[in-house]
Amino acid sequence: MGFEFWMFLSLVYVSHFHFHGLSLAEKAPYYSFVHEATMAPEVLFYDYIIIGGGTAGCPLAATLSESANVLVLERGGSPYENPTKSDKGNFFPNLLDVSPSSYAQEFTSEDGVYNARARVLGGGSVINAGFYSRAEPEFLKQAGLNEALVNYSYQWVEKKIAFEPPMLQWQSALRDGLLEAGVLPNNGFTFDHIYGTKIGGTIFDGDDHRHTAADLLEYANPYRIKVYLHATVEKIIFETEVFSRTRAQGVVFEDELGKKHWALLTKDYKSEVILSAGALGSPQLLMLSGIGPSQQLKKFGIKVVMDQPMVGQGLVDNPLNVLLVPSPSPVELSLVSFVGITRFGSYIEACSGISFTPSWSRSVAKALAAILNQTEQSSTKLFQEGILNPESLLDTRIRGGIIFEKVKDPISSGYLELRNMNPRDNPKVTFNYFQAPEDLMKCVHGVKIAIDAVYSKSFSNFRYEILSAKALLELIVNLPLNQRPRHLTSAFSLEKFCMDTVMTIWHYHGGCRLGKVVDRDYKVLGVEALRIVDGSTFTSSPGTNPQATVMMLGRYMGLKILQERYFGKYRKK
Repeated sequence: MGFEFWMFLSLVYVSHFHFHGLSLAEKAPYYSFVHEATMAPEVLFYDYIIIGGGTAGCPLAATLSESANVLVLERGGSPYENPTKSDKGNFFPNLLDVSPSSYAQEFTSEDGVYNARARVLGGGSVINAGFYSRAEPEFLKQAGLNEALVNYSYQWVEKKIAFEPPMLQWQSALRDGLLEAGVLPNNGFTFDHIYGTKIGGTIFDGDDHRHTAADLLEYANPYRIKVYLHATVEKIIFETEVFSRTRAQGVVFEDELGKKHWALLTKDYKSEVILSAGALGSPQLLMLSGIGPSQQLKKFGIKVVMDQPMVGQGLVDNPLNVLLVPSPSPVELSLVSFVGITRFGSYIEACSGISFTPSWSRSVAKALAAILNQTEQSSTKLFQEGILNPESLLDTRIRGGIIFEKVKDPISSGYLELRNMNPRDNPKVTFNYFQAPEDLMKCVHGVKIAIDAVYSKSFSNFRYEILSAKALLELIVNLPLNQRPRHLTSAFSLEKFCMDTVMTIWHYHGGCRLGKVVDRDYKVLGVEALRIVDGSTFTSSPGTNPQATVMMLGRYMGLKILQERYFGKYRKK
């Protein structure tokens, strides 16, 4: 990197210190610059228009506002209106909420797997399990990111929202069980991605309160930023002239009452529209704006601005398979606190003591009852303690835990297509889970490791001896986890188990891939004044959980864009 950039970074640091030293910064949730889109004027002009106030959009906007005027258009509401809704104990009720005001918009992929898409300021960081872990060095190298600036950007995020999680009895026992199962060494607490078993970070504080990417707006200059909520962008406006490259001019967005607004870029030629709408939203909006596969656009009568067949392609979701393990002993409320990073391409994580919705609790009770009725020990303590009685599961946390197995870097990939021309609706998505046999083998090996950890000596206090590994598999097979058909051998064959009970871990990515739709500077190929900064550009999911890197990328690219604005094209290493 050039001397000018580090000089620029120093100036940003000084101005940031001066700005916050004067106590002009604002604390969440009392942002004066956040308003409902119904309050927006009909026409607005800004240096940067960011579509999506999510995990990347919030840190990007906060950074750009240090030296430019920034508009953020978020289709969802504010996480601060109900501050306890997204806290640790409400993880599953929050994620499974299907009301119109929910933070998660549900969809089902064409593969028959239930999924969700964030719809709130702060994006996925408002609805996820909170684990914070950095990307592996290979990911950063492949993306061409500068190591020093990456570390600086991670630290900027971590100062505000990352914490060390508590390791209580259940989580500690399972971690030790993974070590017994051979996921070595024990790396203790670290944000870094290291083979073995490690305690990672969390965005939940000591009071189990969630901190999100929206909190990074505390870094913003309140006089240079405006955030509009329930602002649904319908399309990007382009200027197309003969012998000139297509150039983004602004966007059209609609407020909650259906009124249209026009947000336009200032006359400065360095002003830009930046898509940060995520792996579904960014390719969908490109297509609705006329950039995408021409045949698909013409099908919906969309004027083709640029034929770009790679938009919506290379969409990947990391397959997730789980074990639900009832416990004879009380368990703590915990979300993901540690991870086992195997060398064969599988990640093992877990949560305990969580609350389900009543319908899910009944499903668990019914499936477990069916399994126990097949054994001669059905009158054991487990049976008698009320696991069979759904009412015992409705108002209390589940006494037990869920162990997750995630496939790293799946080869199988899918695609996204428009379902209609309504930007509020989810597009049609196909992930092609386990299409590649290599992905299936990773799952099989990972589930075997998870089973070994459950039946380890370290974890013996938190499992019922009468429940065999086959019984645990059968429990999952009998739960309505997806819409996929079941094989008769699902509880006997781990290959069939993986295929039949596959779920999402909500780490889907791609659709606007680096090198295919955007260049190394995240500029859309063939278009001026348009970038994409979010997980849709990823060729793989960074680290064990992507949120840390998505937030880092927002900060990183914000600094890069400002440097380019004031010092010209930034230099590579």
